[in-house]
Amino acid sequence: QVQLVESGGGLVQAGGSLRLSCAASGRTFNYMGWVRQAPGKERDFVAATTVSGAGTHYSDSAKGRFTISRDITTNTVSLQMNSLKPDDTAVYYCAASGAITLNPERFDYWGQGTQVTVSS
Repeated sequence: QVQLVESGGGLVQAGGSLRLSCAASGRTFNYMGWVRQAPGKERDFVAATTVSGAGTHYSDSAKGRFTISRDITTNTVSLQMNSLKPDDTAVYYCAASGAITLNPERFDYWGQGTQVTVSS
């Protein structure tokens, strides 16, 4: 059974940092990353990376502030988020697929989500 389990969300002040982690079980995915959804908005791609790390992608809002990493030995993907802004407030979902995609709807597997709240 495939499972993606996130951890690390929480409440932080603007300018602060959080680290999200996602542990996958059941299989190894070529492409894993993060998608977020703010209240009343559509899901947005944040960042994702391939097993090798050669195919790493960030949204424009994440570039320069967020860093995604994978640990193949533990089958985890992490997202280090720095310089957080109130606009980053959302539920962050771990997502995985066999192919590279920046379209949130094309990810095949999803975690349950973890809330990130950035106060001003």
